[in-house]
Amino acid sequence: MTQVQSETTELQSQYAAQLTADLERNTKEQERIAAEVVALQELLQALRRDQALLVNLRRTLGDETPAAAGATVPSVPRQASAEPKSAPKPAKQQKKAAAAKPAKAARTTPRSAGTKAAAKAPEAAGKPTLTLVELIHDHLSRQSEPRSAAEITSTLSETHPERGIKATVVRTTVEGLVAKGRAQRSKQGTSVYYTAAGTGTADDSAKQAAPEQKAPVTD
Repeated sequence: MTQVQSETTELQSQYAAQLTADLERNTKEQERIAAEVVALQELLQALRRDQALLVNLRRTLGDETPAAAGATVPSVPRQASAEPKSAPKPAKQQKKAAAAKPAKAARTTPRSAGTKAAAKAPEAAGKPTLTLVELIHDHLSRQSEPRSAAEITSTLSETHPERGIKATVVRTTVEGLVAKGRAQRSKQGTSVYYTAAGTGTADDSAKQAAPEQKAPVTD
């Protein structure tokens, strides 16, 4: 019986602690909601005062309407109601403003169109039309002498500065042309030079590299 009584006492203590915590949370929640209610009531009173002020202003201006005179019109936020309505423009000013709008549109439209066209022109001009492979092959095809990778890079960088051509990329690309048979490689000392396959320069280099063959002597 002693053990059962101790367990019961322990459970009662746990329930009592839980109930105490729940009561505290409930009390705090009531206090929070009560504070919000007070703030909302103050806001509602301020909006009602603004409504009454607006109605009096409209009556002063001689623009009283049934909607303005009634008490069922919903109030607007204080910031939105702070600005008074501007007086209507005379008929002559309205006509002048209406006539000025088409003229202004006619003046600005060509300028904006020209600006857009001028902005798009450099973009279209700067777009590459050939790949780097084609640029290198075309460059080698126009040369009368073999060119090194550094020389190819320097020339293409000057003619196409927007592409940011690198020497390592040029060397890899021209070696790929050699592997495909579209370019030939020759060596002069420690330097490597390239020519386009099928050009006169490449044929001359191949003839110089090949040993001379004598025609057979016949009796």
